[in-house]
Amino acid sequence: MATISYKDAGVDIDAGNAFVEAIKSDVKSTFDSNVIGGIGSFAGAYALPTGYKEPVILSATDGVGTKLKLAIESKKLDTVGIDLVAMCVNDLICNFGTPMFFLDYYATGKLIPADAQAVVSGIAAGCREAECALVGGETAEMPSMYHNDDFDLAGFAVGIAERSEMDTISNVREGQVLIAIPSSGVHSNGYSLVRKIFFEKLGMSLNDDFNGKPLVDTLLEPTRIYIKLFKEHKSRIKALAHITGGGIVENLPRVLPEGIKAIVNKSTIRTLPIFDFMSQYVSEEEMYRTFNMGVGMVWVVDAVDAEAILSSTDGYIIGALASGNKEVELI
Repeated sequence: MATISYKDAGVDIDAGNAFVEAIKSDVKSTFDSNVIGGIGSFAGAYALPTGYKEPVILSATDGVGTKLKLAIESKKLDTVGIDLVAMCVNDLICNFGTPMFFLDYYATGKLIPADAQAVVSGIAAGCREAECALVGGETAEMPSMYHNDDFDLAGFAVGIAERSEMDTISNVREGQVLIAIPSSGVHSNGYSLVRKIFFEKLGMSLNDDFNGKPLVDTLLEPTRIYIKLFKEHKSRIKALAHITGGGIVENLPRVLPEGIKAIVNKSTIRTLPIFDFMSQYVSEEEMYRTFNMGVGMVWVVDAVDAEAILSSTDGYIIGALASGNKEVELI
């Protein structure tokens, strides 16, 4: 009787092994002195950094959403890994955590080693930018779950914080200034609406010109990673919000105490061309509830510290805090 192999069922073990070998140099490039051991063990090991009085471990997890569909369709797979890291580590710093290490999960219908390597290369690039180590990951080939070369990504970041620094809400008060730190583009939220506008309503293609370059290049611009900037200015930041799904109006209130509102002047926001274009087809309210509108992070700082931050970053003032209901007031 003829035997059936795992490969016959759609899972290629040899391809998986080849992939692991191919990514070793990228993974090792993210290691720091706290990484214990190498690649290939059952778990990644990381020594706790010293110098903390009351260290608290923080974690964050996220994905890239339907931005992945654009990457798959265009075969431009080297940047979505950066998005994956960014969406996780940018959340950590909102609780004053410093990223230590990262893990990824890559699930696909058919493992194509070159494609998977491009994705992991992006993840490694994101980890280097975020100054954290890529200590492990999982690659799952599941032909009965995913169609052909479709794949999905999930990321997991672990960081460390000083317990006394985590209660940022207690630092927030009336009269403080709101500084916008620009985004690099759409980042990794709202792509179901992006696809609806550009490809269903307007019938555009990935290679159509947009603002002097192929549309796909703008749409796949990787999410900006703010770790180094945060570390440089941590002592002056009272609180910070990562502007993801829900936009400024839903994310900024998460760092406000009761009785304090954020007044944001829309005319000061330096919206990017991609948002100006989509605004022709989407209401202003919906735009501000879906996209970052060009603002990747909002820092809450004391007015006396604003000038020092503005002179050494690409940030700019978009508003201030006042007494009122815990919400964002767009004026």
